[in-house]
Parts: sequence; structure tokens; C-alpha cells
Amino acid sequence: MTDAAKPLLALAIGDPAGIGPELAAQLLADPDVRAAADYVVIGDARVLRRGADTAGVVIDLPVITSGDAIPPGQTVLLDLGHLDPDTIAVGVAAKAGGAFALENFRIGLRLAADGKVAGVCFTPFNKAAMRMAHPPYDDEISFVAGVIDVHTPASEFNILEGLWNARVTSHVPISAVAGMITQAAVLRGIVLTYESLRNAGIEHPRIGVAGLNPHAGDGGNFGHEDDGEIAPAVAEAKARGIGADGPYPPDTVFVRATKGQFDAVLTMYHDQGQIAMKLIGFDRGITMLGGFPFPICTPAHGSAYDIAGKGIANLGASKAAVLLAAQMAGRFVGP
Repeated sequence: MTDAAKPLLALAIGDPAGIGPELAAQLLADPDVRAAADYVVIGDARVLRRGADTAGVVIDLPVITSGDAIPPGQTVLLDLGHLDPDTIAVGVAAKAGGAFALENFRIGLRLAADGKVAGVCFTPFNKAAMRMAHPPYDDEISFVAGVIDVHTPASEFNILEGLWNARVTSHVPISAVAGMITQAAVLRGIVLTYESLRNAGIEHPRIGVAGLNPHAGDGGNFGHEDDGEIAPAVAEAKARGIGADGPYPPDTVFVRATKGQFDAVLTMYHDQGQIAMKLIGFDRGITMLGGFPFPICTPAHGSAYDIAGKGIANLGASKAAVLLAAQMAGRFVGP
């Protein structure tokens, strides 16, 4: 990693059929983004050029062709020359587009794992396209773990205007969730949330833990996971000095959080938190992958095929994601 005052981040261009290229171009033209860090932009010069044309900005970066030749103290384009944008239909998932995004992300992760960059950001992926290119693709967490060979507990965090949402289970069928809510799993989620918030500069994180069942089980009337698994995990976290409370009824815990009672809410399954966060601000949220040795950040929204190529993509979430990665890079302590 460079010794310059600013951190050096990898910025991987996401799905080329979506808004990823134009968001990458907008980021590189934004003075706040450029002031926060230097970047190794990973992709194809032709794709970035088309993104810049769509966004109505001019991007002129030094070009390198290998991650072994990153010059210090500047932003550069690592041009892989691996996709002609004329071969990709805008707004249509394609195997070539998925392969493009996966390769960009993989190289960014390897640069970070090798200590050449301090963190990784990426513009939105399209999972359907990525599975066309790589059928075993499950989600970003499993992909990251495989690329850098780190298999410590990890989780996806959604962040919006200072409020963090973590979850104990993620991309699993709802029918499997109850069996996965164990004291050990909930405690892991609390600890990982605590460590991630600390890495983001929150010295004394306050974590509200959601229950699983209606009314957090209502004393056992609506299930025993809340009293039997979640509450003991919260008690153990408190004994370790972590500011965790709960379980709170799932339908009110975000009301408490939005009033400032918590810095983060730990939910039990994917949609329990995602619905709340996206109602609060669909276009402004960030996703941060926690539990890895470096920060990995992206906007929480998708590739937006319906508006791709129209030059109307909102930069807000992508900008917030990059700025968070830059902030975390200076203080990050991984597993």
C-alpha cells in the first residue's frame, strides 16, 4: 500500500449492462471522492469511457496493465482490456457482463489481500449475470472468502445515515432461519457488529438486538428462540463489555434506532432488517462486508437495468460507500 497521506483503494467496475460504469465515472469526477483517497480503478478503459459519456463527465487517468505496477500517490486505471461494451446490451443480464464484474472484483480483492490497497469498493453487480458466468456464485461474502482464503465469521452490514443493520442469517430460506438462531450464532453477530462499528470510528457502539418471533416471543407464547437463545447471547455480550440490549420486538426495534437509541440493529434474518432500511432510504444505503481483513463497501442498491444508459443514476449511495471505505481504511483492524 502507498505511503501517501490518502489511503489507496481498489474501485472495481460492476455490471457493465447496468449503472455501474456511469457511477464509477461520476465517482472519479467527484472532488470529495478524489480528496478522500487515491484509487486503482479496475475494469476496461472502453467501459469506463462509455460510462463517462453517459454521465456527462470527462475522465482522464494514467493507465496501467498490471497490479504489480501501481504508482504511489495517484489514481490510475488498471485496464484489463477484457470487454468491448459494444458486445453488451444495456439493461440485459449477460454471461460476459457477469464475468467482467467478477474478474474486476477478484483482482481488487487480491490487491487488498496482498497489502497493495487498503480496501475495496465496487459499483453494483447483477447476481443473475454473475451466476451465468460462475454458477456456484452465492453471494459476495462467500466469493470474498474463497478468493482471499479467509473463513472467519463475516456478515453484510447495511448502513444509512449513521444507522447500521447487521443480521445473524442472510441468504437462506426463511424455513431454515429458526434452526439457525442459536446462542453462539447470535453472539457472533453481536461481536462482529461491535468490531465493525469500532473500525468505523464509533468508540462505544450501542447495539439493539431484534427478536425472532412476534413480540420477541411474548415470554414463550410465540416461540422459545428469543428467551432461550437470543437473550443469553445478549447477556454474554454485556458480560464482555459490549453495549448490547434486547431482544426487542422486531416491529419496534427500528423505531428505537431511528430515534437515536442504537448505532446498530442486529436482526435475525435478511428481510427483517432490509425492509426497514430500504423504507428509510432506498437510494442512499451502503453495504459493507464485515469480518474480513480490510473494508469492502458498495451501494446497497442494485444494477438498475431500468435506468441504465440514461445518465440519471444517483451517485449518493456509491459516494457514501467510497467515503466510508476511505474512513475505515485508516483505522481498520481485521480478524
